[in-house]
Amino acid sequence: MNAIPLWRRVVAEGIGTGLLVTVVVGSGIAAASLSPNDVGLQLLENAFATALGLAVLILMIGPVSGAHFNPVVSVVDWWIGRRSGAGLTPTDLAAYIPAQIGGAVLGAVLANLMYDEAAVSWSTTDRTAGHLLIGEVVATAGLIVLIFALAASGRAAVAPAAVGAYIGSAYWFTSSTSFANPAVSIGRAFSDTFAGIAPGSLPGFVIAQVIGAAVGVGLLRLLYPAAGRAADDVVTPHTENPATAGVSK
Repeated sequence: MNAIPLWRRVVAEGIGTGLLVTVVVGSGIAAASLSPNDVGLQLLENAFATALGLAVLILMIGPVSGAHFNPVVSVVDWWIGRRSGAGLTPTDLAAYIPAQIGGAVLGAVLANLMYDEAAVSWSTTDRTAGHLLIGEVVATAGLIVLIFALAASGRAAVAPAAVGAYIGSAYWFTSSTSFANPAVSIGRAFSDTFAGIAPGSLPGFVIAQVIGAAVGVGLLRLLYPAAGRAADDVVTPHTENPATAGVSK
């Protein structure tokens, strides 16, 4: 049983996902401004900031909610942990996902406002090509395997660095620049900037991410068949209340 109240975990997920989108969108706006004539350098700056920002956010929020920041991670956590009584409950899942999506939207608005952009400016960056969707399947499958493999092998403590490094590298080795997250994808549609995605491209990306999550689960069944028992340690352990940890009784 998770000792941390659900409301606190939900707030943490909303804040963490929101700040993640703020990092992604804000660094994208800054990169486009600082390197206006070099798209490769813009991507490098955006990827570097995202990798570091994600690692820091997992360290900050992980002890409270697990730092999922991602609906497919939460769904897989519930799915593979349900038989062993670990991971999210259906009630947890129903609360996490709206918080993640709402936080992502607010995070994009915050980034827009910080850079004196309109609070909401729908992205016009089309990302509907088939090869981009393949990239999203690969990016999401890899993320799922990484996160749950770390938990199953008792190495969840290195998740902040490992997940940050994976996303940073996947910006470059996947054709889609590794969104790998339905909530973040939705948030990025609210900013017509370097990191944006047109609303019309969202359905394909989300479907590809769901397929990628399913592929990741299949690979986990093959490589780590007992991964579900460690679902409470995804992305980082969060079964002890940080507010009471270390208090003598």
